[in-house]
Amino acid sequence: MKSFYSVLVLLLLSIPAFSQTPIKIACVGNSITQGPGRDNPDSYPLQLQAILGDTYEVVNFGMGGRTLLRKGDYPYWNETLFQDAKDFRPDILVIMLGTNDSKPQNWAHKADFRKDYLDMIAEFKEYMPADGKVYVVMPVPVTKDNFGITADVMNNEQRMMIIDIAQSSGSRLVDLYTPLMDRADLLPDGVHPNTEGLGIMASTLARAIRL
Repeated sequence: MKSFYSVLVLLLLSIPAFSQTPIKIACVGNSITQGPGRDNPDSYPLQLQAILGDTYEVVNFGMGGRTLLRKGDYPYWNETLFQDAKDFRPDILVIMLGTNDSKPQNWAHKADFRKDYLDMIAEFKEYMPADGKVYVVMPVPVTKDNFGITADVMNNEQRMMIIDIAQSSGSRLVDLYTPLMDRADLLPDGVHPNTEGLGIMASTLARAIRL
């Protein structure tokens, strides 16, 4: 006759292993988020995935050239990727837009920037769980004007607005400006971080998410 402990062991072995559903993270942004490609391991979202491990599912929803402003030349709002990011129903939203908004033709509508940003966050929240978290990212610095992107707008005027937007929306602010502020060597064209710079972004975000 089998002992009680033998029966207990058999019962425990017959119970399916607990499988935790990964925490879903949507990374929304422009070419800095897209990186060398949405599926490229050097992009910051996939470096973030590597740091956080299998308990998280990180998806890159970055698209080059896109603006936060609805009246911008290429609004993120108009892309199917925007709906894809909402349909992903993330537990965590990381949003880093604004760099392309600094171009003169876009920043002409700067009066709409705060409202459009708050509206985008609110729209995403409709697709997120009640305890979902939004991380508003202060973009990396622009070390020289390029592609029409304006360093003065990005490094001064817009940064202050993003701090206010994070506070007003109840979002968590992540500062990616400071870690790369004195690292122009990691932004070869003055705008886009290289692989090492993208790694610094990923590690900074990972620390914020794990807090």
